[in-house]
Amino acid sequence: MKITSAEFVISNTKLDLCPKPDKAEYAFIGRSNVGKSSLINYIVNNKNLAKTSGRPGKTQLINHFIINEEWYLVDLPGYGYAQTSKKNRAKWEQFISDYILQRENLLNLFVLIDSRLPAQKIDLDFMEWLGEKGVPFSIVFTKIDKLSSTQKHKNLMAYKKEMLKYWEEMPINFSTSSSGKTGKEAILNYIESINIAYQK
Repeated sequence: MKITSAEFVISNTKLDLCPKPDKAEYAFIGRSNVGKSSLINYIVNNKNLAKTSGRPGKTQLINHFIINEEWYLVDLPGYGYAQTSKKNRAKWEQFISDYILQRENLLNLFVLIDSRLPAQKIDLDFMEWLGEKGVPFSIVFTKIDKLSSTQKHKNLMAYKKEMLKYWEEMPINFSTSSSGKTGKEAILNYIESINIAYQK
């Protein structure tokens, strides 16, 4: 798939204010500081589309972008560490779960995982929750350029071993690096294959 256009549509915290659910939609989520905004900008060839920040927890809204005037890409707030109150975090968690569970045209949730780290309980618990709720998702390992090929293989195999304690098989997964320009085509081809099936 070639990206010809990527435009911001709306930011909000309410499901009923999201765009009309008449197009295929794909959302990106992950722990704070996992490289989500950088990856989105790399995927759509626009370094200024999603706001990047050195401060974890910067994304606090559901951000909709329309891609190629055909499908929506959604940047969701990160979970985990954020410099905000428990009350605000609880509010985020509520509107994020409302969106994930009730957005009828959400076809896949890309869960971003920092490839440099061992499996984190917060990520494993989140994916288990998605599985229990029947939400289609795939894993995106980020920042693989920070690892040697040997370390990358070792880390991903360790992650797979941990996942298979809870899952019958490893979910579809991608290895990416926004700075190393790796993984974009695989994600876009996957989105395109779902779009084709969705439009039939």
